[in-house]
Amino acid sequence: MKSLSPVLASLANVFRIPLSQISTRPAINRVCNEAVTSSKTTTGPITAAVQPAASRTFSTTSALTKRNAGAVPPQVNKRITMIRYFLWHPLTPRPLRFSRNRYLRHWTIHRAWQLYRAQQRRAHHLELERQEHAMYRACEELRTGAYDGGKLFRKSMNKKGVFADMFPIEYGRLQTDAPSREGWNHEWKKMEKK
Repeated sequence: MKSLSPVLASLANVFRIPLSQISTRPAINRVCNEAVTSSKTTTGPITAAVQPAASRTFSTTSALTKRNAGAVPPQVNKRITMIRYFLWHPLTPRPLRFSRNRYLRHWTIHRAWQLYRAQQRRAHHLELERQEHAMYRACEELRTGAYDGGKLFRKSMNKKGVFADMFPIEYGRLQTDAPSREGWNHEWKKMEKK
């Protein structure tokens, strides 16, 4: 029997599918019908329809089912059944594998890009450090060298009234994954100060 490709193995790991190599694949309608119609199974909700009989003996599913006999059986998700079915499709092409030279070229380009990005990050970090030191020196000059007892420094460090009475609308909106159904509120107006 052939070993699983890394793509199939990672998909099986993500969807928590037991790794059993299936030489013959059951019909899709039988798998879905068994998964949807069977409300109580002794070997688990979906995995029993896909696993061959040889690997079922090594499963702890039946023991766990007996242990949780009084529990409510889990709901069957048809989408997961379909994913499990097509995961073992015999016509799924194997992942592309690089030859030794091509892999070396790929690794060299990838490593060079990583080094270039690290160099850019380092330069950006040094630029930010330089700006921070320049601001610190300017503040020190205001604090000690202006001959006004540090009045300008204290004024520049005073943060009173930056946001006035309220936050800007950018900070007031809730951060969401998707835009709202209403879209942008074009009638919005800033609240008047009282």
